Amino acid sequence: MPEPRYRQVSIEDTPYYHCISRCVRRAFLCGSDPLTGFNFEHRRQWIVDRIKILCSVFAVDLCAYAIMSNHYHIVVRINAAQAVGWTDEEVASRWMKVFSGPRLVHQYLANANLTKSERKCIADLFAAWRERLANLSWFMRCINEPIARMANSEDHCTGSFWEGRFKSQALLDERALLACMAYVDLNPIRAAMATTPEQSDYTSVQARIQHPDSVSLVPFSGQGNDTIPFNLKDYLEFVDWGGREIKRGKQGYIPATAPSILGRLHMNASPVLKYLAKDDLPSFGALGPVSMLRVFAASVGRKFIKGHVLGQGLCPERA
Repeated sequence: MPEPRYRQVSIEDTPYYHCISRCVRRAFLCGSDPLTGFNFEHRRQWIVDRIKILCSVFAVDLCAYAIMSNHYHIVVRINAAQAVGWTDEEVASRWMKVFSGPRLVHQYLANANLTKSERKCIADLFAAWRERLANLSWFMRCINEPIARMANSEDHCTGSFWEGRFKSQALLDERALLACMAYVDLNPIRAAMATTPEQSDYTSVQARIQHPDSVSLVPFSGQGNDTIPFNLKDYLEFVDWGGREIKRGKQGYIPATAPSILGRLHMNASPVLKYLAKDDLPSFGALGPVSMLRVFAASVGRKFIKGHVLGQGLCPERA
């Protein structure tokens, strides 16, 4: 039985999450379907555009993405402090870029005279909207529902378009974030849809290469704060290395030219390559050092979080 979302997300432990949505029955989301001959390539742009629009509305920042033929990956950062700092008017303005909003709110924004009970209703509504605008489930819902309606309309059908719920994975430290972002960006190379990162269409790594100053993606810097705590050059070197080595089919091979960022973060090349080469979707709810996995499990009210073996390999405990 799937875990409820509140037992998968803990903003106090980490703001970074890897989310995946897959089409029902592995139906084609994008690309060319060899069985029917139909081409759905244009749907990739639907999703990229929708994600970027919602990141400008929600207190959610986009770190990485890859749009595949029957599923998509995104890595996001939930910026709860940003939502707390918004005025009520900004909360309403942002929410109504996605939803129409009740007439009472439009009256409030037009400075109409409202009763005390109406103002209480408005205050409660704004509090709910503020919480939702920093909520991972609402963010994913606002991506998936419109895409499903558009795809069903184009396919002249009804019913479910996405499998159940989206999968989410907490990224507990900077090493987990680095490995997961590269895993996402390398999806087209693993699927033999591209041979290099710069040829990997509809991925964040291609967007970063083509537009290094893109405002739709969280910027890189070595400082942390409101940026990803690596340099872009180091990240691109890491992705390029991973893309070349996983194609060798020898994940245990450790090349002499392994990126220096691995040494700085105390990451061993062999388990990193095994992770980057994985074809199956992540089945565990968090990625990070074992000690942080245990803390995260306690925070979300669970006795155990899968991923200890992978955590030991990718994110060994620091001395």
